[in-house]
Amino acid sequence: MSSFFLAAKSMLPLFLIILTGIGMVRFKAVHWNWIDVLNKYALWIGLPSLIFVALLRLDFRFGEYSSLIFSNSIYIIGCTLLAFPLSFIFKTSLKTKRSLFLLLAFGNISYLGIPLIANSLGTEALSSAIILSAVYPFWMFTLAIVLIELTGHDKVHIFLIIKRLVTNPLLVSVIFGILASFFKIPIQSTLIKTLELFGQSVTAVVLFSLGIFLGSQQIGSRKEWWPVIVLSVVTMIILPGVFFLLAKESAMTNIQFRTSILDAAMPMGLTAYAMTEQYQLNALLTGRLVILSTVLAAIILPFWIVITAP
Repeated sequence: MSSFFLAAKSMLPLFLIILTGIGMVRFKAVHWNWIDVLNKYALWIGLPSLIFVALLRLDFRFGEYSSLIFSNSIYIIGCTLLAFPLSFIFKTSLKTKRSLFLLLAFGNISYLGIPLIANSLGTEALSSAIILSAVYPFWMFTLAIVLIELTGHDKVHIFLIIKRLVTNPLLVSVIFGILASFFKIPIQSTLIKTLELFGQSVTAVVLFSLGIFLGSQQIGSRKEWWPVIVLSVVTMIILPGVFFLLAKESAMTNIQFRTSILDAAMPMGLTAYAMTEQYQLNALLTGRLVILSTVLAAIILPFWIVITAP
């Protein structure tokens, strides 16, 4: 039990930032439109800076991360395809079925995952968390989006999918960071210091933004929350539990294994919510999943930190 409380304590500062955002929006000190500005700063400046500097200092060898990339890719693909049998069994609407392609696999890997993993597992886990921050969006903007478009009434827009990939700041920063590390490209120290300052600011920015989002949402009736509760349990406990049992026999290092399980158990993020809005899917379900899963994360993630400990 003491290990659980120690794990929870390591996460407490992060959740206090989220609570600050909730309080500020409830007291009308900040407004909903702050979310877009803060998220754009994080997406285009803060997170890419953090990722690039971290990878620049890493002696990157693809062989060391091949098992991490492969194992997590199999997990993501499996969870995404699980939308087909689940939607059939529970007879969901087409809108909800298409939403499940995003909801079953793609948690808050970058905005919450990177700072939380670095805070709870230490900086040695940062490189694995950063690699996965590229793996998850890759499959989201390829497999998940293709399935959403195939099961809808629109054509599959291959050019648009490719455009989203090559212009995604997180993917681009991972690629440039790996190249700079692999080829030992010298970077001017002043530029690195500037990027470090941007990277150091991003944790508070993204968590405060998440708090504003949570504080801006309507509660709704109790009955409407049952599907959200079920999905939270499935995505944060059951599916990561299956991954935990299967990945124990993989070639991943212990720190890669722990990072993978924590990322698999991450609460729903705002990227998936934005995609459900864009494709006119079940945004209400997704928004409530963001709220409940983030609240439950304060209990579930320390549990996984303890369970995966060597």
